[in-house]
Amino acid sequence: MLAMNQTPLLQPALAGNTLPIPSALGSLEAYIGAVNAIPVLSVEDEQALARRFRDHEDLDCARQLVMAHLRFVVHVARGYQGYGLGMGDLVQEGNIGLMKAVKRFDPDQGVRLVSFAVHWIRAEMHEFILRNWRIVKVATTKAQRKLFFNLRKSKKRLGWLTDAEVTAVAKDLNVSKREVLEMESRLSGRDIGFDAPADEDDEHAPPSPAAYLVDHGDDPSMAYERAASEDNQLELLKEGLSGLDARSRDIIRRRWLDDENKATLQELADEYGVSAERVRQIEANALKKMKALFVA
Repeated sequence: MLAMNQTPLLQPALAGNTLPIPSALGSLEAYIGAVNAIPVLSVEDEQALARRFRDHEDLDCARQLVMAHLRFVVHVARGYQGYGLGMGDLVQEGNIGLMKAVKRFDPDQGVRLVSFAVHWIRAEMHEFILRNWRIVKVATTKAQRKLFFNLRKSKKRLGWLTDAEVTAVAKDLNVSKREVLEMESRLSGRDIGFDAPADEDDEHAPPSPAAYLVDHGDDPSMAYERAASEDNQLELLKEGLSGLDARSRDIIRRRWLDDENKATLQELADEYGVSAERVRQIEANALKKMKALFVA
């Protein structure tokens, strides 16, 4: 078993408190070569380091656990290279998951760290992919995320899904066929730059959305017209309320204008000593009088 006051797990060139990262080593290939050179821990060494970290918060033990498993993060990252994201970015996110796993690992549970850490590594990579794969998020709920990864894996093998395949996927993932078809559509779409075509030198390229999507709210004349209309409606509302008797005005205000704690017909009926139907009639007559001002 490894003695606790020794750290022979690292190659001399990789020893110290700094993890070997691509920027420090010059390239991703150099990083992969470096992490593959770090010896794999035996069961006894892994257990000893994990207990030392858990019981005494020995950060050097945690560092050795992390570094000995960096090669596994690279292995997992290779499985997600088909999403168009950088391998280095995937590895970096996976390393974050690995560190979270080391922090939470209990050596007394009888499992190897690699088996425990795979969930945390993949979770971080999944989050990174979903954040960066599209400008507009393709999956927000847990069910959609599961559908995203499973459906994309199927599409790489099958292409467009047939109705039978859609039915099978929906049944397997316990979602509706509509959700499967919607996700398939999202996966088949692509992001388009708002300001310019993808290839500005291509005169036959379709116009960018900025050329045909117009924000009418920025038109000064329309903005002025909208503001004037709102002011006019506010004046009409004030005029309509002033033309009502006190009881009708109070009913309209509490039924329609209060943002919080709107009164019910029965509450107003109890307060005024009449039936709820009578309050409804007063309300309807008051609204009819006010409506005449707006349509005039």
